[in-house]
Amino acid sequence: MDASSALAWCLPDEAAAWPPPHLEGVVPSLWAFEIANGLMVAERRGRIAASAITALIPALEDALAIEIDTEADVFSGVLPLAREYGLSVYDATYLELALRRFLPLLTLDRRLQQAAALAGVEVHPSVR
Repeated sequence: MDASSALAWCLPDEAAAWPPPHLEGVVPSLWAFEIANGLMVAERRGRIAASAITALIPALEDALAIEIDTEADVFSGVLPLAREYGLSVYDATYLELALRRFLPLLTLDRRLQQAAALAGVEVHPSVR
């Protein structure tokens, strides 16, 4: 599950419905930083209030059963995938995790969807 999916659930002007109960996922350690950054950018652009973010984080944590994966080898695993598929290192981190753990990938990012499909990873564009 990448940050684009979770942010779509969090932002009121996105069309994505709140995640279903008991949604489980494995995320790389950068996931929380990407969520925080996405929410901060949305706040600065007036898409969400700071008070809404404060209330949202515990609700998101309650809605998702997240396992944080810290096993990625950035230089021998992630960087080659970023090069091969023209991804940012951040996006390649999600692809590397899906490949290494034989997991499907939940993402709204079209470029990451395309790279995952080319790499043979099952892609779920959204959870409604």
